[in-house]
Amino acid sequence: MVVGTIIGASIFVQPSLVSGAVPSPAGMLLVWGAAGVLTLIGVLVTAELASAYPTTGGVYVFLRESYSPALGFLWCWAMFWSMHTGIIAAIATVCARYVGFFVPLDDTGIRVVAVGVILVLSAINYVGVRHGTVLQTAFTVGKVAAVVLIVIAGFLAPERASSPPTAADVVPSANAFIAATVAGLFAFGGWHMVTYTGAETVDARRTIPRALLIGTLIVTLSYIAVNAAYLAVLSPAEVAASNRVAAEFADAILGSGGAAAMSALVVFSTIGALIGIILTGPRVYLAAAEDGLLPRSIASVHPRFATPHVAIVLQAVWACVLVGTGTYRALFTRVVYTEWIFFGLMAGGVFLLRRRPDYAPAYRAWGYPVLPVVFIISTAVIVVNQLIADPRESIIGLGIVLAGLPFYYLRIRRRPAPVELNANR
Repeated sequence: MVVGTIIGASIFVQPSLVSGAVPSPAGMLLVWGAAGVLTLIGVLVTAELASAYPTTGGVYVFLRESYSPALGFLWCWAMFWSMHTGIIAAIATVCARYVGFFVPLDDTGIRVVAVGVILVLSAINYVGVRHGTVLQTAFTVGKVAAVVLIVIAGFLAPERASSPPTAADVVPSANAFIAATVAGLFAFGGWHMVTYTGAETVDARRTIPRALLIGTLIVTLSYIAVNAAYLAVLSPAEVAASNRVAAEFADAILGSGGAAAMSALVVFSTIGALIGIILTGPRVYLAAAEDGLLPRSIASVHPRFATPHVAIVLQAVWACVLVGTGTYRALFTRVVYTEWIFFGLMAGGVFLLRRRPDYAPAYRAWGYPVLPVVFIISTAVIVVNQLIADPRESIIGLGIVLAGLPFYYLRIRRRPAPVELNANR
């Protein structure tokens, strides 16, 4: 689930953002390694929190327990209206565009296919978590196999002559390295989503931390290996100029059939990522509804399929609306950086929780307190970088998130008693 959710289309489509900022093979691989290490630090913190609160909701629960239900609600609010449904809409649209390589589609056709993908995968998750996880496993195995084939093909390809790098290429500026690392970090997005399903995970206190650690290590090694393979066949300039680097790579290896191979790989990869994203999100809405912060019906669990069916339907409907109107582009661009504000707060929450006598995680993060501080600083750099790069859109995005506060206070005034959690679910 961790591997399948993180590895979407970005590593096969657009490492150009990294290579454009740091145009040397060593620098590019260092950036991917740095992004993986920072993600791993965040994973260590999240693993501790998941072992302390192995229940439905993940990050929502961590923020609620560390600070207040209001902060947890803002996470849930941003997830539903933009962060989570927005990425579902965006990935489904990417999937549909690459389906268009095999079947001619206009803009309307692309939207119809994207909506169809969302509805089909939501229906699979509706009828049982086992169906979703089996499909997720199959697609993840396929994606990892594709990564292995890319790496093998790259290192078996004949060597190409290249011009020596300049001093600027070998030692990039600090700003360039930070910009490239931020781009790399977004390619690791989704690592936290496995925590949403704590109540449905066997021995969650141990399983989720292990899954987070092992899954993130696999993804980090995969990303470094894939980029090394790209650079064995393409020059840094070619990688930087391409917005579908795996297609250029496949063309260089296979000839004109590379584009078809790339398109099939992206379709396969995006569907694999969507399965996990669609599966996990409704668990957060269910947890908030059990706390009385959302309508009680959203906490409903299907009597036969044992899934949060109302939450799954609501998520699918809103994601389809975002696809149909195209508004996910603006919403997702404005709000996605705020996710890192919550990640920084989540890491800070560990310092607060460790002071409490009733805090009893089964696992404690390595490198505390240094590594959590490093992660908090990295999240601050990401947020400040976005504010400087696009202040208007960043402020609008933050405003969208904070708009949830009036709804939160309105809700708690008249919320019913929280629903008793079902420990067997």
